[in-house]
Amino acid sequence: MVAKLTVIFFIILCLEAGIALTLLPWMSIGGLGDWGDNFLLALVAEKTGLPALQSTVSSGWFRGAVTGLGILNLFIAFWEMAHFKQSVRMIEGKEEKTVSGKQ
Repeated sequence: MVAKLTVIFFIILCLEAGIALTLLPWMSIGGLGDWGDNFLLALVAEKTGLPALQSTVSSGWFRGAVTGLGILNLFIAFWEMAHFKQSVRMIEGKEEKTVSGKQ
């Protein structure tokens, strides 16, 4: 039961992170502002003395890289869903032995 819950929580985590990383760089969320023009990023850029940090984070290349990580997380989540039983068996330590490379 613990192994199943572990895999389920991992799938949920990957789905949430994937959706957030895929959508957030391209959306403007109410009062929080745009991805590259928000208060926290401006504060960090000012405190560290790196004004190029804000322009780098707001660039399309950086947004694309973050979106790519989100898509990778979604792929991992869907792969885990498709191989749920195998993942549970592996966590429980009941992986079947292969003979001549066949299962």
